[in-house]
Amino acid sequence: MNTKFALTFSLAGSIAALLLLRSDLVSSQVQFAAAKPPPPGFTASDPGVRGDPAGGGGPIGGLTANQQAFFDSGLADFVEAEDIGNGLGPRMNLDSCAGCHTQPAVGGTSPFVNPQVAFATQDGGTDMVPTFVSLNGPVREARFVQNPDKSPDGGVHALFTITGRAGATGCTLVQPDFARQLANGNVIFRIPTPVFGAGLIEQIPDSAIIANAAASAAQKAALGIKGKPNITGTTNNNGNDGTVARFGWKAQNKSLLLFSGEAYNVEMGISNEIFQTERDETANCQFATVPNDVTNFDATTPVEVLSNIERFANFMRLLAPPTPAPDTPSIINGRALFSSTGCALCHTPSLTTGPSTVAALGGQTANLYSDLVVHDMGDRLADGVSQGAAGPSEFRSAPLWGLGQRIFFLHDGRTSDLVRAIQEHSSKGSEANGVISRYNDLPETDKQDVLNFLRAL
Repeated sequence: MNTKFALTFSLAGSIAALLLLRSDLVSSQVQFAAAKPPPPGFTASDPGVRGDPAGGGGPIGGLTANQQAFFDSGLADFVEAEDIGNGLGPRMNLDSCAGCHTQPAVGGTSPFVNPQVAFATQDGGTDMVPTFVSLNGPVREARFVQNPDKSPDGGVHALFTITGRAGATGCTLVQPDFARQLANGNVIFRIPTPVFGAGLIEQIPDSAIIANAAASAAQKAALGIKGKPNITGTTNNNGNDGTVARFGWKAQNKSLLLFSGEAYNVEMGISNEIFQTERDETANCQFATVPNDVTNFDATTPVEVLSNIERFANFMRLLAPPTPAPDTPSIINGRALFSSTGCALCHTPSLTTGPSTVAALGGQTANLYSDLVVHDMGDRLADGVSQGAAGPSEFRSAPLWGLGQRIFFLHDGRTSDLVRAIQEHSSKGSEANGVISRYNDLPETDKQDVLNFLRAL
C-alpha cells in the first residue's frame, strides 16, 4: 500500500477503503500455509495489516434507543477537533480523540498518516515536529524518565503549544528540549491503545481477573510467568479503593471515565471535572474558563447535560469489540499453537463480564486475549517508568483483539513487523522468555500459522 495517500485523522472511513486495495494480497498471504507446501528455505513473515473492512467502530449490539443516543453523542464529541476557545492547550499532543484512535475506524489506534505532523503548524502554530514523530510513523506521546535532579518523572511532556495559533494572542511558550532529552536517553514513548470493546473490559469483575491470574499456576511457574494486578491506591496510581485497574499500557487507570478525564487533560490540555487544574497555568495562555469541560447545568435534555469526558466514556463503554476474520485451516492451527506454546497463559483468550446496568454488557464473553495484569517484560521493553504497582519493566498484557488491523506494535510503536514484536518480548528478566523459546522452536510453517492467526484477530 502507498502510505503517502493524503489522509487525515478524521477520515477513518477513507482509511478502511484504502485498506481494501490490499485485501486480495493479504488474503493470499493468510491462506498460504494452508494452501500449499512452503518452498525450500521458507521463512515465516508478517502477513501485514488485514485489508478487509474495519471490524469495529460501531455500537455493541442490544442497546436501547436511549443508550444508542448516548453512544451517538459520545461519538460526535470523540471525533470533534477542539480549539483554543474550548480550552485546547496551552500544551497538548493533538486536538481530537479520534486523531489518535482512528485505525481501522474511530476507536482504534494510530493511522497510516500521522496527524501530529500537520498539527504542529495548524492555525498558525509555530512548533517544530520532534524527530521521533514522522508522517508515516505512529502517533506518540513523550514521557521523561527522570527530572533534572534525577528523581523519577514519568509524566507526559506535551509535544506542542498554542503559541502563534489563532485565538492565542499574547501567549508565548516554548516546546520542551526534546533533542537534549533524547541525547541524554531520558525520553520514552507511548502510542494510543485501541478502545474497541472497552466497556466489556470495564465490566469484568476483579475476582475474575485475580482468579485467572492464579490459574494454571504450575504451567506458568515452569515458564517463568508471574504477573500481578495493578491495584489502585498504590504509589503513583490514581484512586485509592484497592481494586484492580485495567486501562492503559501499564493498567494504570481504573475506569473509562478516569481514562477519559486524564487523556483530555494530558493529551489535549483541556481541564475537566476530574482533572481541574491546567497543566500549564501561564497567565497569558488561558483563554477559557477553568475547568474547561464541565457539566451543563442549564441543559434541557439528558445527553446535553453531560460533560465531554462523560460522553467520551459512554462512547467507549458502548463501543463494540472488533470482529475477527473467518477461520481457515491455517488460522485454526495457529490458534491451537498459540495456546500450546504458552502465549495464552498471559494473553487469555476470553474473560466473562459480570452483571451490568447496561444489559448489553452484562454476562458477555469478552474475547480480548489479555489477562489484564502486568508482567515483567525484561530490559528490552523496559521504559524506566513506574505507574501504580507496575514497575519500570512491567506492562499489561495488551489485549490482542483487533490486532489484525493494527499498523504499529508495542507500547512505543517501535515496529510494524509482527515478527519483530514477538521477538521483542524476549530479553533479560522477561517473563515471556520461556514462551518465546517455545515459539522459536516451531517449524517455520507453524510460525506462519501463528502469525496468520494473530492477523485474523
